[in-house]
Amino acid sequence: MSHTSRRKFLGRLGMLAAAMTRAPEVLADTNGTRSLAFAHTHTGESLSTVYFDGGAYVPAALESINVLLRDFRTETVYPIEPQLLDCLYTLQTSLGSDSAFQVICGYRSAQTNSMLRARSSGVAEHSLHMQGRAIDIRLPGVDTAQLAVLARRTLAGGVGYYRVSDFVHVDTGAVRNWGDPIGGES
Repeated sequence: MSHTSRRKFLGRLGMLAAAMTRAPEVLADTNGTRSLAFAHTHTGESLSTVYFDGGAYVPAALESINVLLRDFRTETVYPIEPQLLDCLYTLQTSLGSDSAFQVICGYRSAQTNSMLRARSSGVAEHSLHMQGRAIDIRLPGVDTAQLAVLARRTLAGGVGYYRVSDFVHVDTGAVRNWGDPIGGES
């Protein structure tokens, strides 16, 4: 690693350490407003919405999110678990970002999952994407390795890091980590 990139990496680690101390507080205000923005990399569609307001999830916003995160291959719309949205909100707020999440994959139908599984050993047979409980993302301005580190340290779910494909998988399943190693991790 060059001197400049090492300094940049260490600076970003400091930013992550500061962000992690704020993460537990993010959802503490149950009556606050939570908003998210998305840009789907495959469809070109985007959405910015308040999905939680006045202590409750906003049904119309959740429906708009479901449509945006649909299986774009089959056009199947499926409910996205609101706790997954809270995970994204926690990540974004912890990082102090207001950028739209770039979505690689949201909901995935069984048909699409089967097709992708035939092409790649990295697709789980019982993927949580098929339950609306997983999303593959990037966040502009944040290195995906950094995003994965923060997700692994602050979220109660699964986190996969895919360096070559440049995305992070986040889900609301059991706590587990997989994918490419990050820094000193194995």
